[in-house]
Amino acid sequence: MSAPRPPARSGPVRVGVLGTASIARRRLLPALAACPETRLVAVASRAPATAEEAAAPYGCRAVEGYGALLARDDVDAVYVPLPAALHAPWVRAALTAGKHVLAEKPLSTDAATTRGLLALARDKGLVLSENVMFVHHARHAEVRRLIEDGAIGDVRAFHAAFTVPRPPDGDIRHSAGLGGGALGDMGVYPVRAALHLLGDGLRVAGAVLTTAPGSEVETSGAALLRTPDGASVHCAFGMGQSYRSLYEVWGERGLIRVEHAFTPPADHVPVLRVERDGRAEEVELAPDDQVANTVSAFAAAVRAGRSPDEAVTLRQAELLDAVRRAAGRPETGPENPDGPGSPDNPDNPDKPRSQ
Repeated sequence: MSAPRPPARSGPVRVGVLGTASIARRRLLPALAACPETRLVAVASRAPATAEEAAAPYGCRAVEGYGALLARDDVDAVYVPLPAALHAPWVRAALTAGKHVLAEKPLSTDAATTRGLLALARDKGLVLSENVMFVHHARHAEVRRLIEDGAIGDVRAFHAAFTVPRPPDGDIRHSAGLGGGALGDMGVYPVRAALHLLGDGLRVAGAVLTTAPGSEVETSGAALLRTPDGASVHCAFGMGQSYRSLYEVWGERGLIRVEHAFTPPADHVPVLRVERDGRAEEVELAPDDQVANTVSAFAAAVRAGRSPDEAVTLRQAELLDAVRRAAGRPETGPENPDGPGSPDNPDNPDKPRSQ
């Protein structure tokens, strides 16, 4: 039986941040500080100077060590932008400390671990959300509305791609030990877009994962999936390619094309290209801030005491595992809770302090 939800506090959700990754500095720290429904309380790093540098623009506390932040009683929730292989141990530690969690995608590196983390959050009566920001952009709701209204007829195929230039040497995405690789970092986007628009009945039919010479992780790949009614779904992803961020929905009467689909800036003016019955139309929509929307949605989930995206988070993890199997790659297996950088490793300076 799940634990009762902790009583809601009045006022904004008090948030601490475990780590100072680029995504935190560029996107989430500004959004957490600006959102009226959250209050940025503290930023933690293993290096005191790094924590102070990240915290200073927002006037919040700089904390040495992730465990020290989890021990604070003025933190209701934490954001976890650590490398993927460290998500599970620190998410588990945060939930055990009684904190709600917003964790970077992927929530973990395999479906079994993801399932366990979601179950732990449920048992603790806490919210656990995976930070997939693009689903909170209003244009994808408009695409879904067009599909449901039959604007292009029955869906026959879906094509999506997210590729980026090669990250610099030393980037965590090149590290197998830190959970790097194109599938978990870039492949999440097209797979999640298919789930978001076509539902959770997707099945993997085949996949290819390619490792560039000298790399210890997959650097590109593609997956073929199908819907229960036979529509094909093609997802391409990679690092070391030109930037591509798009998807197309093909129907019996036309198609919908979305450019800059996954990581647009807040001032980007989205345009949907809709082709039907031999005519093309470009539908201009209002700019939308998917980062601010994500933070607001997380705060609302904490207030409501429930994780609305639990099922799709797990299904996404299951599909990523299925892509690995289809490509003939070994599954990562349950993450090691005592691995380097984890809270329970005796050599880890960030081991949580007793409360």
